Amino acid sequence: MKTVVIHGSTRINGNTEYLTYQAVPKDKGTHIYLRDHNIHPIVDQRHAEEGFDKINDDLKDLIDIILEHDIILFSTPIYWYSMSGPMKIFIDRWSQILRDPEYPHFREELRKKKVYLIAVGGDKPSIKGIPLVQQFNYICQFYDMSFEGYVVGRASKPGQIVHDKRALKQASLLFDT
Repeated sequence: MKTVVIHGSTRINGNTEYLTYQAVPKDKGTHIYLRDHNIHPIVDQRHAEEGFDKINDDLKDLIDIILEHDIILFSTPIYWYSMSGPMKIFIDRWSQILRDPEYPHFREELRKKKVYLIAVGGDKPSIKGIPLVQQFNYICQFYDMSFEGYVVGRASKPGQIVHDKRALKQASLLFDT
């Protein structure tokens, strides 16, 4: 099974990446760092007669990569009880891909995917991260993807995730469940 990791953190080598590498090491799977890609925010034109305007950015290249994989692991820090801005922009644009004639089978292809989530936050993330987990669960329900599991780690400052032994262990076993 081929795994793609969508990294939503804007920080290089941050706590979320460290925890994610316990599940999918850097040299395993395909790692996409959204911070390295140009993805424009969505302009909602779902109800416009002419549909969505074409946008020249990296979204379709990333969608093509995702569609080649069986497993999607979303990796995001918890920002204000939700996903990071780059992750939100990326997922918002899926509404546009749904209506793109170049991707007539987008929803059908997503149904075949297994999805996992790794998130890290500093303020009681095992409790306050629940809305984020629910959000990803709802996204998966919308696309009829299988939400297989998640790990929420606790860290506030750079490097602190190494002290969350529970999360590190859970991440290392994420695909064994």
